[in-house]
Amino acid sequence: MHNGATHSRIHAGRASLAQTGTGWQQQMREAITDADTLFALLDLPRAHLPAARRAARTFPLQVPRALAARMRPGDIDDPLLRQVLPLDAECDAVPGFVADAVGDTASAAGDGLLHKYHGRALIVTTGACAINCRYCFRRHFDYAAHNVARRRWHSVIERIAADDSIAEVILSGGDPLSLADSKLGALTEQLADIQHVRRLRIHTRQPVVLPARIDAAFLRLFAAIPQQCIVVIHANHANELDAQVARALARLRANGALLLNQSVLLRGVNDDADALAALSERLFDCGVLPYYLHLLDRVAGTAHFEVPAERAEALMQTIAARLPGYLVPKLARETAGAPAKSVIGYRFPADD
Repeated sequence: MHNGATHSRIHAGRASLAQTGTGWQQQMREAITDADTLFALLDLPRAHLPAARRAARTFPLQVPRALAARMRPGDIDDPLLRQVLPLDAECDAVPGFVADAVGDTASAAGDGLLHKYHGRALIVTTGACAINCRYCFRRHFDYAAHNVARRRWHSVIERIAADDSIAEVILSGGDPLSLADSKLGALTEQLADIQHVRRLRIHTRQPVVLPARIDAAFLRLFAAIPQQCIVVIHANHANELDAQVARALARLRANGALLLNQSVLLRGVNDDADALAALSERLFDCGVLPYYLHLLDRVAGTAHFEVPAERAEALMQTIAARLPGYLVPKLARETAGAPAKSVIGYRFPADD
């Protein structure tokens, strides 16, 4: 039970989390970037602080205050906190966990364009992101060598325009919504002139972790895109989807976005049938369809998040028996060099 002094610290910390700038760029600048601040604001057990400091030296801590405000004070096992909290386990060398688990480097030509799958091309628009998820599959990616923004798009646009097999362009990063509207608009305007590009897909965490990003200026830019637009958000737990996030998603839908969600199955975050079912239900409440539930990409520093495939299949059996089919995401794994993601099947055991 918390005593009076603890309650006062928690109240002060949550008040500080709530006192952020109104504009999304200001909120990005005010993100929590050191373990001491995170621990103080959330009144976390200080025994875990030295490990957090050590791990943050290998992959920086960054979490928007808007997301931190949804975390449970004092709870080191909060599922939102676990996604951003640096741990000593990240420093362990584990066989099979490598720097580039999904083969991004082999698919890159050095100008920010990744062309792994037929009909689709992915642009690494920026290395910037509002949040550093500890399980990030690009935590070791060399953005300096593959950042399209540094080359002002020209090489990428020319390559896409010259390949009429590309029907869909995916904007990724980092997070493409970390770009200023002027830069993002310049890119989407050039893509709009390529007739064989029928769809534009935006992969972004920002509507979830920084809902202020979906402001009036961005929505004007978004509404002007002529292609069919799919926005793939990333939420792993229902607690991420508060009322502010729901409003941001509603604004995207009102401007023509098809909303899908990708999750990663993470030990200690959502490796529980109740948590996965609650996530799907909450997503649908927000107008988002569950799309993929990814097995962890085996990136160095992330082994402590891995859930065995057998456990994942058992979880899928449980939620498939509980939810309508349209709320059950595809269980998938990405394998370097494969022509598509591998969708992992599961079946219900026959009655004895």
